[in-house]
Amino acid sequence: MPDLIVQNLNQRHVAVDEGQTLFKAIQAAGIDWMHACGTKGRCTTCRIIVLDGMEHLGELSPAEQRYRNNGRLKDNERLTCQCMLHGGNITGKVPEQTKLPHMNYS
Repeated sequence: MPDLIVQNLNQRHVAVDEGQTLFKAIQAAGIDWMHACGTKGRCTTCRIIVLDGMEHLGELSPAEQRYRNNGRLKDNERLTCQCMLHGGNITGKVPEQTKLPHMNYS
């Protein structure tokens, strides 16, 4: 089973099941993650900065493509509510703008 490694959460490893979004895996691991629109792809608050392994994420969803086209989602960012992990690990981090005040980031 592939892992998401969250660098700025003390290298926390999150197991991601086949067909599961990164966000659902993060929640299943008991990690609180910003998501203002309720994981509907209507905002960018659940984004992750991908540091390594972008090739293991599927194609951009229509919502991600829309945000990428209008400059709200950078080339190294994905929406955790929209993307799934296929075949290998990725390393990412929570962006400064969406860090939650009660979480301990490294």
